[in-house]
Amino acid sequence: MESIPDLIRKKRDGETLSDEEIKTFIKAVSDDSIQDCQIGAMLMAIWIRGMVNTETTTLTQEMMTSGEVMSWPKEWAGMVVDKHSTGGVGDKVSLVLAPALAACGCKVPMISGRGLAFTGGTLDKLESIPGYSVNQSGAQIREILESVGCCIVGQTKKLVPADRVLYALRDATSTVDSLPLITGSIISKKGAESLNALVLDVKFGRAALYKNQKSAKELAQSLVNAGNSLGMRTAAVLSLMHTVIGRCVGNSLEVIESLETLKGRGPDDLMELVTTLGGVLLVMIGLVSDQSEGQKKISDAVIGGAALSKFQAMMEKQGVAKEKALSLCSTQTDYFSVLKKAKHQVELKTSTKGVIADVDGLVLAKILQKLGAGRSKAGEPINHSVGAELLVSLGQKVEKGVSWLRLHYDDLAPTSDQMNQLQNILTVGKHEDAKIKEKETLVKEILLPH
Repeated sequence: MESIPDLIRKKRDGETLSDEEIKTFIKAVSDDSIQDCQIGAMLMAIWIRGMVNTETTTLTQEMMTSGEVMSWPKEWAGMVVDKHSTGGVGDKVSLVLAPALAACGCKVPMISGRGLAFTGGTLDKLESIPGYSVNQSGAQIREILESVGCCIVGQTKKLVPADRVLYALRDATSTVDSLPLITGSIISKKGAESLNALVLDVKFGRAALYKNQKSAKELAQSLVNAGNSLGMRTAAVLSLMHTVIGRCVGNSLEVIESLETLKGRGPDDLMELVTTLGGVLLVMIGLVSDQSEGQKKISDAVIGGAALSKFQAMMEKQGVAKEKALSLCSTQTDYFSVLKKAKHQVELKTSTKGVIADVDGLVLAKILQKLGAGRSKAGEPINHSVGAELLVSLGQKVEKGVSWLRLHYDDLAPTSDQMNQLQNILTVGKHEDAKIKEKETLVKEILLPH
């Protein structure tokens, strides 16, 4: 058997690693028989030299089986699904999609992550609901799926331990943005959920990791290939991420917007993503015959209230007191009687009349992160009540002096420089500028399994 330095040298020199060699490396990572500096060297060699498809598939497979792989009852065969997003601003899709899929008869063991830098995390959003516990054992996950059909939880200690080690070291060695390493990390965790179908929301644009459709498609294709090679039907949706999804950014505020959507009052862009991603999954598991039927089924589950009932049941099963869950899901409710409200709200006014042409989601998210809504390193606490609400929509006509953004902040007040930056994220254009923006859809392409 070749030594670890031999494997590092081989990859450094641009050679292809065999299945056995990748297995040796991941086993050493998992059982702690390798030095951190050696892992770092291998990660850098992979970052520089890349991997061919067979290497990426083996890497993903070995990471997946480095820990516990979930198993489900036979009667759920063909119905276990999930979705993963590469992260955006105001991305609350999971909170609406998971219960909508459960209402359509799917089982959704959604294992989500926390926010880091400017991208929000689904777990942080849900933890703004008092009592909601994201830590559930394998047995508890199974029990929640049995009775509700969906759960949204954090990664258990036993799931893909190799990824936890590699993920931390990728951050420390500047190898985060490597196609095979991103693919291995995402698909190994989803593979360990033993899914029948997976849909990936790969975002591109100003407020996304990938700035253009071409680079996003490259990642999407890598993820789709790896997922399908593990026996999961895997598809990807390429979606635009320039501004904000919906109108709210920040943990508590995004929960409120998700609940409003589940009550049939959601913004069009959020519903477009929910129905497209859900529709793709329903087609892949054969529950519907085509995409438009799938989208209608998901839309009906949301608008008709079935998804809201599932969300309420999921909250209760994951630790939220019955009366609080009921209050949040009531048609007319004061959300802040349950969720924490920031101490201060301030509204920004338009400085000119015209049409709302653009809002820079990236700058907004970065400022909110600094005010406490996000974290700059893993493990840091966050303030769930900090956030912002857009009070206008793209394409809307406005007069000068109209409120366009409501900022929610706590003890950490925005500086005058931050307030100026916020004012500058808004572009008010002439009437013709906005026609295109108003009609622009977010979904640009769908990659289906072969």
